[in-house]
Amino acid sequence: MNNSTEYDSVIIGAGPNGLAAAIRLAQEGQKVLVVEGHETTGGGTRTSELTLPGFRHDVCSAVHPMGLASPFLQTLPLGDYGLEWIHPDLPLAHPLEGGEAAVMARSVDETSERLNEQAAAAYRRVFAPLVPLCDEIIEDLLAPPKIPKHPLAVTQFGLRVLPAALDAARLWFSDEKARALLAGNAAHSILPLDRPLATNAVGLMLMLVGHAYGWPIAKGGSQAITDAMVSHLRKLGGEVETGLWVGAIDELPAASSYVFDTSTSAMARIAGDRLPDVFRKKLNRFRHGPGIFKIDYALSDPVPWTNSDCRRAGTVHVGGSLDEIVRSEREMWEGIHSDEPFVLTSQPTVSDPSRAPEGKHVFWAYCHVPAGSELDRTEVIERQVERFAPGFRDCVLERNTMNCADYEAYNPNLIGGDIVGGVTDWRQLLTRPVVSLRPHTTPDPEIFLCSSSTPPGAGVHGMGGFWAAESVINRTLNVRAQRAARANLS
Repeated sequence: MNNSTEYDSVIIGAGPNGLAAAIRLAQEGQKVLVVEGHETTGGGTRTSELTLPGFRHDVCSAVHPMGLASPFLQTLPLGDYGLEWIHPDLPLAHPLEGGEAAVMARSVDETSERLNEQAAAAYRRVFAPLVPLCDEIIEDLLAPPKIPKHPLAVTQFGLRVLPAALDAARLWFSDEKARALLAGNAAHSILPLDRPLATNAVGLMLMLVGHAYGWPIAKGGSQAITDAMVSHLRKLGGEVETGLWVGAIDELPAASSYVFDTSTSAMARIAGDRLPDVFRKKLNRFRHGPGIFKIDYALSDPVPWTNSDCRRAGTVHVGGSLDEIVRSEREMWEGIHSDEPFVLTSQPTVSDPSRAPEGKHVFWAYCHVPAGSELDRTEVIERQVERFAPGFRDCVLERNTMNCADYEAYNPNLIGGDIVGGVTDWRQLLTRPVVSLRPHTTPDPEIFLCSSSTPPGAGVHGMGGFWAAESVINRTLNVRAQRAARANLS
């Protein structure tokens, strides 16, 4: 790199992607600085006492199926810095009327055994061939769009994701449990479930990783993940500076490369004239999707789910049948606040009692809402939870609510409350952040983007940072090769 610069690389933003980029560059011997506006690192992976003393809540991301599956995070010795993954008895439960529940267990067989005969056979046909291929599939899915490294494995997965989640659920399964299970996972896409490709891709990927790796949580809170990444980065010689909000790129130390773990519009604003007007306009046209309304709870007792399996699950999807979830997500997309929203919940203290004082519990619940919504959804969320856990409100000691505006104020990357870094439909999945064969680069050879607005998108996997760092490394090698060629010519 250029020895006249203060740093080889400066990373703006200390979320998992920014830290992954910094670690990968530090592994190459680069002098790296990470700057973060908040006083704590983590981005969407922070833990805080939001309600009462001793109750530790994950402010945004909480359950981490991609944390174990990530090809890059797997290579890091994060356990040496205190990160411990905890698996609940069941990764996921989905309560239904009459005290029934759909359950996603760790194994395909255990999951299918809880379905009717036809649905059980169909479930095994969908997932049993994929689980042994999970590593190969994930390696390609968590990479920029390109010719697959494992074409046979990706083809098996790809053929299954072509129909929309709604169509797949109705076509594949006669059992309402299996249909609801797929719908709830597909709803993580925050899209109407009749959208082809993207909804089913998200749902099947989460379920596949759940069977292959589980849906673990980090002991003590999600902050443990980024704390471990920061410790490893410092061990490699990297530096981290918090409490520094960056308004313009000129405020940063001189460096040979700048890697942005920010929204596309934030990079356009901070980089300013360093980027061409046409490119900045493309960045500002990047589409952000709906947001969320979230409640964190301090509880006196565990959530009193009617179904016993729900009491053992780390994650509980609350939304009833396939048709109910479809209606809720369609209304959200059309700008309507559903009166019966699909609610995603997590109950960490079921498997990690360290999150709360002895005998007490933490719990969170959120629903999807139109972008920018400031409407209080506490009543409708609690009504949905009470539907399957009568007496839930009697357990509540304290609540902390966050609407879309609160989330954007907390983390400016969450524009309009969008927690997935931009709309995840098939078009934008293939063009994040713009149409490019090198999506982590920009027209300025010193400026790169690594946030969830780049491939492979949202999730605590660090792969956006890894691929941005690889682009920086390749650029460095090219510069060195060019210098060597010029030296030989002279």
